[in-house]
Amino acid sequence: MGNMNGKTRVLETIRQGKIGGGESHVLDLVASLDKTAFDPIVLSFTEGPMITALQKMNIPAFVIESEKAFDISVWKKVKKLMEDQQIDIVHVHGTRANTNVLWAARQLRLPVVYTIHGWSFHDGLHPLAKRLRIAAEKFITRKTQVNICVSESNRQTGIKALKGFSGIVVRNGINLQKFNPDAQYPDLRAEYGIPEDKLLVCFIARMTYQKDPVGMIRGFAAALQQAPQLHLLMIGDGELMDAATAAATAAGIEKQVTFAGFRQDVPAVLHAADIYCLPSLWEGFPIGVLEAMAMGKAVIASDVDGTKEAVQDGENGLLVPSGNPAALAAAMVKVAGDSALRARLQNNAKAAIAANFNVAGMTEKIAAVYQQLCK
Repeated sequence: MGNMNGKTRVLETIRQGKIGGGESHVLDLVASLDKTAFDPIVLSFTEGPMITALQKMNIPAFVIESEKAFDISVWKKVKKLMEDQQIDIVHVHGTRANTNVLWAARQLRLPVVYTIHGWSFHDGLHPLAKRLRIAAEKFITRKTQVNICVSESNRQTGIKALKGFSGIVVRNGINLQKFNPDAQYPDLRAEYGIPEDKLLVCFIARMTYQKDPVGMIRGFAAALQQAPQLHLLMIGDGELMDAATAAATAAGIEKQVTFAGFRQDVPAVLHAADIYCLPSLWEGFPIGVLEAMAMGKAVIASDVDGTKEAVQDGENGLLVPSGNPAALAAAMVKVAGDSALRARLQNNAKAAIAANFNVAGMTEKIAAVYQQLCK
């Protein structure tokens, strides 16, 4: 194993260069891998800010354009890249990337590690679509050497849905240099004209069905009735952006909500906020929640999947049922009205991340998987 310099060359592949949870995970992983033992190389199927970030870090990054799963037209290009780069191990992040690198890796008899950042099958899908996705996951998880789940709940879902599934759990870790509550950040409140005396609630997510942005607006509108000191900052865009702005207008709260679109400087956004809300309908293991906790924020999140493994209700955040704007509102009112509770949640959140969810621990576990495959 290994090429001339004795290092193991690992191809990290992911479907897109836009920065989301999976992409942040890849950036943190390649940054913190031990470069005396490993040479990471990244393959993405679209251009984007992640590629620029990798170039700044001097990590070789390649783009083979493809927008779909099982895109046979790119398989040979992927295989050639693996040969040219003398790859030893392939590590795939997410289903779509897996479907487009698996054939090449198997042709070259390379071991494949598959990190499942949340399953592609979930409630809310058309039953036929769900069946097809389960079949696809069953097929690809059987063809890989190691399956990594980002939460125990994801592993259990895999065991239930896919006969004979086996996987290990490596929870996501947060880069504590990047998410450092004591660092200096630009003043976002000033930028958006949000008064200093407002308690700022922050929603940072793609505006998609999964993240329930309209439920967020409805919950916030209800919370304002009892906690008028609240202001909401919505960071992100997506297909439900129009529905979310319309919901704010319909509730007559457009003055209390700032729609800021997509921003990359998440630490600065979190620094400006007091309360972080993630009302998702399902989650793999929400990196956004961990980032908010690392920045010492009071977290309110829906009690789904992996979220429950990070947030202990009443200890380091509050959990509410998903798809329930009234429960979300009650939690916001509770946190807004009780500064002692707020401080306790904030301090406990920071401590939980430092102890259990830092990047160093995550990378160590993944490096151990690579080492075993090199034997």
